Amino acid sequence: MASTTDPNKTIAFQGVLGANSHMSCQAAYPDMTPMSCATFDETFAAVTTGGALYGMIPVENSVMGRIADIHHILPDSGLHIVAEHFQRVNHHLLAVNGATLEGLKTVESQLPALSQCRAFIHQYGLEQVTAGDTAGAAKDVAERNDPTVGAIASSLAAEIYNLEILASNIEDAEHNTTRFIVMARNPVMPPSDGGTVVTSFVFRVRSVPAALYKALGGFATNSVNITKLESYLVDGHFTAAQFYADVEGHPDDGPVKLALEELAFYSKELKVLGTYPAHPYRLESAATPEE
Repeated sequence: MASTTDPNKTIAFQGVLGANSHMSCQAAYPDMTPMSCATFDETFAAVTTGGALYGMIPVENSVMGRIADIHHILPDSGLHIVAEHFQRVNHHLLAVNGATLEGLKTVESQLPALSQCRAFIHQYGLEQVTAGDTAGAAKDVAERNDPTVGAIASSLAAEIYNLEILASNIEDAEHNTTRFIVMARNPVMPPSDGGTVVTSFVFRVRSVPAALYKALGGFATNSVNITKLESYLVDGHFTAAQFYADVEGHPDDGPVKLALEELAFYSKELKVLGTYPAHPYRLESAATPEE
């Protein structure tokens, strides 16, 4: 959707107005105008072409895991990670005005949302209909004006599409949280002494025995904490894995600098995607004692 506002005050997201990504834009950048994009490619393009200053991109969910396709787009996007945001996901059952929970027969939403509300859906014996987007499902329910059909979506979607919330917080897991990264055309490097920061990068190791072990050895010997490490296939080749990693620390810090130098020595490709302040949620989670 084209924006008529100042691009430097615009943040793009994938989804229909009222999506959880839209809520994340409002939470992290309340003074910016959200721009709805149909696909992730369009979201990245909006930032690349200057239509938006930032892009709010989901990368993982505490229940569903990695968001598909994102890691394939990131390395070649030409954009930089400048921030991260953690958004608590609360699913609500929405319906048209006058509808009742007892009168509902079907519920529609994005597949992950339906999966995250299995217990509630089973309890009320609702037939599931898969939609492409949670907010899109809410919009569809509003347009159909059928009191037997509900949607699982956000409270923002209820507000935008004038729907009633028949049941709140129906997700199965109380920890349901999505991590977003904020993409920009230009990197914004925080100071090395400005508090806890995260550095994200992708790499491919050389095809030699124990290459990954050797490549990551520098992080262990330099006491650099790797908070995330994922592999995924490149170009459909089962032997060509690329790795995405997040580490605590700044590239200018001695330990991180040495670890990255060692990683580069054993890698045939290394690309730093961004260094940015750690979100408070990350620090709070780290401080919470494990059961």
